[in-house]
Amino acid sequence: MEKNICVKISELLKMVKTNKPLVHHITNYVTANACANAVLAIGASPIMADDEDEVADIVSLSSALVLNIGTLNSRTIASMLKAGVKANDLGIPVVLDPVGAGATALRSTIAGRILRELKLAVIRGNMSEIKAISGLGATTKGVDVSAQDIVAAENPDYGKRIAENLASRLNCAVAITGAIDIVAGAGKTYLIANGHSMLSGITGTGCMCTSLIGAYCAVTGDYLSAATAGILTMALAGELAYERLPAEDRGAGSYRVKLLDSLFQLDGEDLLKRGRVREG
Repeated sequence: MEKNICVKISELLKMVKTNKPLVHHITNYVTANACANAVLAIGASPIMADDEDEVADIVSLSSALVLNIGTLNSRTIASMLKAGVKANDLGIPVVLDPVGAGATALRSTIAGRILRELKLAVIRGNMSEIKAISGLGATTKGVDVSAQDIVAAENPDYGKRIAENLASRLNCAVAITGAIDIVAGAGKTYLIANGHSMLSGITGTGCMCTSLIGAYCAVTGDYLSAATAGILTMALAGELAYERLPAEDRGAGSYRVKLLDSLFQLDGEDLLKRGRVREG
């Protein structure tokens, strides 16, 4: 474990709780409520505004912008690009979740446009999504990671190379979440070994993780640390949620409730004592 990064993350969590930054989301309707509650749970304030006529105004009031392509349509595509341009103009960090990139031509095309037309602070996705936007021809299982990429993700060196290459090419932080989470950027890479398998058994935990990254980006210009903080926060909450469930209640519904409770209750001591983060 690298204490320095865990100390930094603990400080960032305090900053989020103190500053309560507004985080603008243009996200997918399947997980919007879960993402909003996750951001609220750690002390930030979410707003889920996606009409093209107001996104520039909302961005102007916000400290970070999260773009999630999980349920794309022509209306939100235009809103994402308009909001992203405004955020770039104002120096507000933009976080991208390329949900299902590579699954369809539309998703791949829009993810490519966002990469070309916007300056991003952080990209977070699963192995299939990050491979797809890197041009490596990944396969997907709908919006989920493919079986072959689950196997690939078990080799941290493979994921490191992909994340580091994309981070260097786009000059942003790149995170690949999986059994071992990988975060690359600014000439450094972190590997995170926290988490629980039940996180993959409920809808929206990846999207929630991206939203948490947005909350941390809202209080620091160190986007590598912000990305690491968002992922570690989600991973630790996942561990704690399972531990706090009585054995007879270890189902998906009960776990979802405990996950939100654990995000709300997470503090700096948890991060320092339990964070398993090392420099790769």
